[in-house]
This record gives sequence, structure tokens and C-alpha cells, in this order.
Amino acid sequence: MTFQSWLIYIALVVVATATPGPAVFFIMTKSALHGWRQAIFAALGNIAGLFCLGIVAVSGLGIILETSETIYTAVKYAGSLYLMFLGLKLIFQQDPDLGTKHTEFHHAKMASCKMFTHAFGVAVTNPKAIIFLTALFPPFLNHDEALIPQFLVLILVLMGSSCVFLMLYALIVDRAKNWFNKPYRMKAIRQTSGSVFVGFGLLMATSSNR
Repeated sequence: MTFQSWLIYIALVVVATATPGPAVFFIMTKSALHGWRQAIFAALGNIAGLFCLGIVAVSGLGIILETSETIYTAVKYAGSLYLMFLGLKLIFQQDPDLGTKHTEFHHAKMASCKMFTHAFGVAVTNPKAIIFLTALFPPFLNHDEALIPQFLVLILVLMGSSCVFLMLYALIVDRAKNWFNKPYRMKAIRQTSGSVFVGFGLLMATSSNR
């Protein structure tokens, strides 16, 4: 790409990854509840999901998703149900029983795996993201050159920008951890974040691919 094309692409990527959405609210919630180090697993899950979405977009499946109302609707409702599931889980989550040190370690390890998996799910169940990437990549790909190296560069820039902004949000929340240290505030965070996720799910369910 030309230098001008790179500037345009980077600007689009920065705006897309810096704008608060389900992934941002997810990692902010996890950082408030578990700390920024645990939130790293949420960031890794998100960028892994972005990589998978990028493959879907450049392989032509994104076009199918964009043009087929039936497939789009199926993915849309699956994604909206998943977001609402995460939201309701946060709303009704009970304070964990800390128990022994061994139990704490095991709980933290399981929480890391779950955090990665849930963040990955938040990323890949958003059909709007697939359509966005389907529209984002083609203008910056030179079809006279090998596509795979170009795609890898573009998706790695996107993943890097997403990771930076997600961790920035996580660190901002973690800096205020003393304020979050009260049980009633933690409960309020869970319920508020859960409500936001339910709201995202409802918005996704009522959206169209146009």
C-alpha cells in the first residue's frame, strides 16, 4: 500500500477499536472484578476472535453473510442470545467463596480460561463485525500480489490496535480499584455491566444487515 493508504487504514482501525462496544465493556467489567492481569485473557480472546473473523471476511464467507438474510439472521440471533446470556450471568452472579489458597488458585486458573472463551465468543458472534471486516480489507488488498501476506499484515495491525485499546480501558478501570473495593459497588458494577450486555443483545437482535 501507499503511505496515504496506510494512514487511512490505520485511522479506520484506531476509530473502530477505540470506540466502546461489547468487547470494551466486557474487559472493563473483568478488570474491575478480577484485575488487569486477568483481563489480559479477555484481550487475547478478543483478538483471537478478530483473527477468525478476518479469515471469514477474506475467504468470501463474509459476502455470503452479507447477502443471505437467513444466514445473517441466524448468526445475529445466536450472537444476541450469547450477549444476553453473559449479561444475565453477571446480573445474578454471587460473590465467590474464596476458601483455601488452593481453591483460590484453581478458581483463578478456571476464570482465566473462561474469560478467554467468553471474550472470544463476544467477538465471533457479532455479524456486524464480519460485515465490517468484509468491507474494510478489500480496498487495501492488491490482488496482483500474494493475498495471504497482505492479509496477515492488515489483521495483525487490527489485532494490535484492539489489544492496546482494550488493555488501556482495563488499566484505567484497574487504577480505580480502590473505589471498586466495596462489595456493594462491585455488585452495582456487575448489574450495570450485565444490563449493558443485555441491551447490546437486544439491539443486535433488532438490527438489520443494511
